[in-house]
Amino acid sequence: MHTGGDSRTPLQLYEFRKACSSCSLRELCLPVALSGLDIDALDKIVKRKGPLQKGDKLIRPGQPMTALHAVLSGSLKSSTQDMNDEEQIIAFHLPGELIGLDAIGSGKHSSTTEALETTSVCSIPFAELEALAHKIPSLQHQLLRIMSREIFDDHELLQVSRRPAEQRLAVLLLNFSQRFGRRGMSRTRFRLPMSRQDLGNYLGLAPETTSRIFRRFVIQGLLSATGKEIELLDLQALHGLKEESGGNTDLHAKRS
Repeated sequence: MHTGGDSRTPLQLYEFRKACSSCSLRELCLPVALSGLDIDALDKIVKRKGPLQKGDKLIRPGQPMTALHAVLSGSLKSSTQDMNDEEQIIAFHLPGELIGLDAIGSGKHSSTTEALETTSVCSIPFAELEALAHKIPSLQHQLLRIMSREIFDDHELLQVSRRPAEQRLAVLLLNFSQRFGRRGMSRTRFRLPMSRQDLGNYLGLAPETTSRIFRRFVIQGLLSATGKEIELLDLQALHGLKEESGGNTDLHAKRS
């Protein structure tokens, strides 16, 4: 057993239950009927990393995929470089979410993942998790279910670039609402850890356009915003905006 000062110390299961009550990795063990030996086996491979400070890299492009990571606290972003070597943000990772699923097929990571703030993550070496899942069918089923849900979320957000600017922001805010709610947090009041510039980058909008739409939503009574603290005031209207199908859907469209 490693000592407590080692960043790779296995996370004891009682601590795992307490610290990860809303975590995706929690779903790999707690809802599944595991024997005492199985619990010990899982306990030995779950490790806690961190803390990462803002800007610290968890994953770099080309890095071999060796583990799945779950955000214990804090948040991260994943990005690639475009043809002009400019950053293109492709994902935000919130507490309780898994990181690394996209690299399972190729065995290598294609993007950079870095902390947006002070962040702690739990890690499970993938080879050991895979071997354990072969021995515990219910664990394998749970892992596949989590992967399917994360992929569905990613697919929904991929559609955002085809919509007008206001719809893009509405879709993203509702997505955050769902993701926070899934972890037992408020669906209407939450903190967005990323900057408006990062949000705009992800949505394919200029920072000033993103800020302008936020102000418009505030004026329309859809939300209130104090710094990075957001409160969604009219979910029904946001869902209505999300479902709109008419209008110009050009990626760079601007609406008055």
